[in-house]
Amino acid sequence: MTYAEPPLREPDLPRTAKVRPTALRTGWTTGACATAAAKAAVTALVTGTTQQEVEIGLPAGRRVRFPVERCEVTGTPPVRAEAVVVKDAGDDPDVTHGAELTATVDWTDVPGLRLAGGAGVGTVTKPGLGLAVGGPAINDTPRRMIGEAVAEVVDLSEVGVRVVISVPRGEIMARKTTNRRLGILGGISILGTTGIVRPFSTASWRASVVQAVHVMAAQGEPTVVLCTGGRTERAARALLPDLPEVCFVEVGDFTGAAVTAAVGDAMTGVVFVGMAGKLAKLAAGILMTHYTRSTVDLSLLGAVTAEAGGDPSLVAAVTEANTGRHAYELWEAAGLLTPAGDLLCQRVRQVLRRFAGPTVTVDVAMVDFAGAHVVASSGRWPR
Repeated sequence: MTYAEPPLREPDLPRTAKVRPTALRTGWTTGACATAAAKAAVTALVTGTTQQEVEIGLPAGRRVRFPVERCEVTGTPPVRAEAVVVKDAGDDPDVTHGAELTATVDWTDVPGLRLAGGAGVGTVTKPGLGLAVGGPAINDTPRRMIGEAVAEVVDLSEVGVRVVISVPRGEIMARKTTNRRLGILGGISILGTTGIVRPFSTASWRASVVQAVHVMAAQGEPTVVLCTGGRTERAARALLPDLPEVCFVEVGDFTGAAVTAAVGDAMTGVVFVGMAGKLAKLAAGILMTHYTRSTVDLSLLGAVTAEAGGDPSLVAAVTEANTGRHAYELWEAAGLLTPAGDLLCQRVRQVLRRFAGPTVTVDVAMVDFAGAHVVASSGRWPR
């Protein structure tokens, strides 16, 4: 099959992303707020005292405090406690801003933490999200954060605690998200990899990306490393340890803006490090990858699968996959992750070279979903 180069597209920002041209205020993820609610509730369960404020640790080690909107204790001695932390999303246009992340906790007979989703937290019904089908849509980092926060209050090797996370009106909020398309039904997802909401999807974030490239250029650095977020940046730094910190730019959805700035500043090298979903969008020629303006082209991933040697049944499965991550998992299960991933990275490289022009070298790497390992590349990093 002959590869046809896709048209290059850089969709305009969503209207709601244009309203703040000034500095942005960060906020807290649903995962961080759920963690704070869980720790407050467990503390109340242990002490019998309602909590008005709670401190938790974020994945990077920072300690932060949250006000507790409501806290109740039931029974003497306490047999159940509940705490509510209200999400402040900062200046990000987020449908879950103001959501009441609620943790209801009680004791169990078996030592350890039992985490469950309650009303308003979605249930996973399709593969490809890195979560068990049938389980609550609570991602890995929030699960770990909740476990660590609870362990600051009780010794989970000796006692058992059940934590149920719920979100009043979560099912209504979820109607304004892509959850249903992804197979998350009945509520929102508990998300976040850092605990902090950085408003990637706003006009101000786009400006900050461009500014970061200009700052780097002013220091005489010739190569910019574009990362989609915190996990990919950590992977990129491990991949290119000799480059100074200023070379690494978290672009969010704004790859096109960053490359345009790099070309304008006469840089000679661009490295893009990302995960399967963003790479699939870029391979289709989409340079601004906000979810409201683009979707993963699964037919493209199916074509990559066939080119990598996948059999017809795998090609069909990838073409009908739920997400880019699901396609990644199908490749991995079939032993085709590296050849298919390499081809995907090569397609992204072709797109970025066309966009940047002939004076710029381009390299692309795909990392796993923990940001721990490079699993494929356009050729610079053979495994």
